[in-house]
Amino acid sequence: MSKPVVLFVCVHNAGRSQMAAGWLRHLAGGSVEVRSAGSAPRDQINPIAVEAMREVGIDITGNVPQLLEYDTAKTSDVIVTMGCGDACPVFPGKRYEDWELTDPAGQPIEVVRQVRDEIRGRVEKLVGELQAA
Repeated sequence: MSKPVVLFVCVHNAGRSQMAAGWLRHLAGGSVEVRSAGSAPRDQINPIAVEAMREVGIDITGNVPQLLEYDTAKTSDVIVTMGCGDACPVFPGKRYEDWELTDPAGQPIEVVRQVRDEIRGRVEKLVGELQAA
């Protein structure tokens, strides 16, 4: 049986989706293929998001924001959106979740920590559901 493929999508692929991907890689222990992308990616990861993840022992400094490609979404099993709006393609038979989260762009570290911790809880739930399936 192949690993489930999870795609996290936000507009800039520089904060929320990168933190979610970092958490999933950390918590799933290689049992899930992790992807992240953005509808209008920035040129680098939000440094405050990098710092917030570093505080919990997860290094996302090597990640690079990626443009959301049609095939990336089409070949994913679970697509988690975080405010990408109409830019996210919809495919029949895929599992979709929309996580309403504060955009960490321009936010102080205290706010980004709250977003990080909320994402962790959602990723933990997702991992449990994927492992039970």
